[in-house]
Amino acid sequence: MSDSRESSSRSFPWKLIGVGGVILALILSNQFLPVDQWLKALLDWIDGLGFWGPVIFILVYIALTVLMIPGSILTMGSGLLFGLGWGTLWTVVASNIGASLAFLIGRHFARDKVEKRIEGNEKFEAIDEAVSGEGWKIVVLTRLSPVFPFNLLNYAYGLTNVKWRSYAVASLVGMFPGTLLYVYLGAIGRLAGEASERKPGEIAMLIVGIAATFAVTFFITKSARKALSDKTGIGKEGSNE
Repeated sequence: MSDSRESSSRSFPWKLIGVGGVILALILSNQFLPVDQWLKALLDWIDGLGFWGPVIFILVYIALTVLMIPGSILTMGSGLLFGLGWGTLWTVVASNIGASLAFLIGRHFARDKVEKRIEGNEKFEAIDEAVSGEGWKIVVLTRLSPVFPFNLLNYAYGLTNVKWRSYAVASLVGMFPGTLLYVYLGAIGRLAGEASERKPGEIAMLIVGIAATFAVTFFITKSARKALSDKTGIGKEGSNE
């Protein structure tokens, strides 16, 4: 008993410092600092790194996900920097590693803090109950039709009984359509910069592609939202919104 108390007392300061550091980073990043401008400057810097560009991009994306800072600008930026194919690949790798790290941190290192953050949230309570019976299916649906802040959801799933492997695979599947759409938008920006080197037919095909991707993503999201509502009751009252 005395050993466990000693161990707990030794680890407490480090936990306190760690939690305080995360909170401070979140406050500074999301409220007081020009995050969007910094991310745009970061993209310019990554563009000049050559071979190391994708590596730095992935590491930065993972860090943003763990710090719960929205990475939509980086997702579109990947299409701008690397094109549709490579941009999608690097973003999928980075977003899924970041989501898995947040999940593991929520499950093993910051459980109490996450519990306090989502305490009393009826949506998560419904998701938590549904996950007990449906498992990975609910993870896929919430990724396709977000009813909970994406970055916080990564941590919140660590409190459920879903296995990490199921969570990781379901997140990969569920996040892909949205990722592809955002990267495609960035790729359009890349095309605009190379318009003089492209044939009109190529430009037209890419525009048609983004329109089709948007339509499919919208349809999938709408269908997933209905399925999630049927399974959890979330969104039934606001279904007309």
